[in-house]
Amino acid sequence: MNLNQVTVPSIDVENSIRFYKKLGLQLIVKALPHYARFECPDGEATFSIHLVDQLPNGEGVYLYFETEAIDEEVERLQKEDIVFDLLPTDQSWLWREARLKDPDGNRIVLYYAGENRKDPPWRINQ
Repeated sequence: MNLNQVTVPSIDVENSIRFYKKLGLQLIVKALPHYARFECPDGEATFSIHLVDQLPNGEGVYLYFETEAIDEEVERLQKEDIVFDLLPTDQSWLWREARLKDPDGNRIVLYYAGENRKDPPWRINQ
């Protein structure tokens, strides 16, 4: 089994398209006003947005996008007027993370974990 895509809700798909294009995702489907789909620049994963009448309550969705050049990427995005809730920070779980929200409040974590992404020192070996 392989994860194909993740879809997040949006009350303004066009605004979200602009935001995710700034992040560096490539738009591959634009079915306005209801849907958009992107390819990630690395790997095989895709990401989509669908129109909703109301955003969900609570914490909602967390999206993780990995990049080796996290500090440079955050600097680039800040020049694009993207606001971060957390600038790149080394975490106790051995990932370097920066956090922000998309226009609909979905939480995004830009991170770099290297080999610790799938093989941290506390990994369970079965």
